[in-house]
Amino acid sequence: TTYSPADSRAGIESDVALGARNRLDPSVYIKRFTTLGDDNLLSTGVALGTDPFDRAFSPADRSYLKIGSRNIIREHWTISRGTKPETVTVVGDDNYIMSSGHIAHNAVIGSRCTIAACTLVAGYVTVEDQAFISGGVGVHQFSKIGRLAMIGGNVRVNLDAPPYFLYAGLTVAPYGLNLVGLRRAGFTRDRIAALKTAYKLLYQSNLRLEAALARIESETPTEETLHLVRFIRSSERGICRPEE
Repeated sequence: TTYSPADSRAGIESDVALGARNRLDPSVYIKRFTTLGDDNLLSTGVALGTDPFDRAFSPADRSYLKIGSRNIIREHWTISRGTKPETVTVVGDDNYIMSSGHIAHNAVIGSRCTIAACTLVAGYVTVEDQAFISGGVGVHQFSKIGRLAMIGGNVRVNLDAPPYFLYAGLTVAPYGLNLVGLRRAGFTRDRIAALKTAYKLLYQSNLRLEAALARIESETPTEETLHLVRFIRSSERGICRPEE
């Protein structure tokens, strides 16, 4: 791990594990019970492993923050450790996290996600791989954002956002497929066409939810559409619906 500039030291508490070739800019702070993989870049003002924003949290409790490798975390970002004893907040690999935001206790962030500036991710949120969360987004606790979903700027995410789709509006609502993200991820026309069919069945067919999911399974079963079905069936908060 390196510190930049050479005569400036980041603040690192005890009980911290750092991998190789991490770059810590001035005024980075890493608190106890934090684990960091390799080749991460932490810009000025990043604070990792902070105590949760939870009145029930006791500073005497041991909980954890685990961050993978090759993440870029820009200026003034805070990520809390878990709130209950022996629980964990998790951030995967290859994420690009822009400036001035927060990831709260017990959140699980996948890999290759982009989280833009001034976004707030509440406790127990799950963000699957390759999701794109634009600036100024507020994600309500226990909400889930699916793989390759794109959340537009200043959206309030208070329900689950299924994978592969584009979301906008003051309160999160679906607006078609995340075509840019899917194409960048190398999806073929056939895979995208299957997701378009699934979107129409889910949001434009006037079918009840379970009937729509059953038709997706029977009429257009691909790896992605079946993941979509599993995501929706596992939703506890319920999925977002189109604006009327």
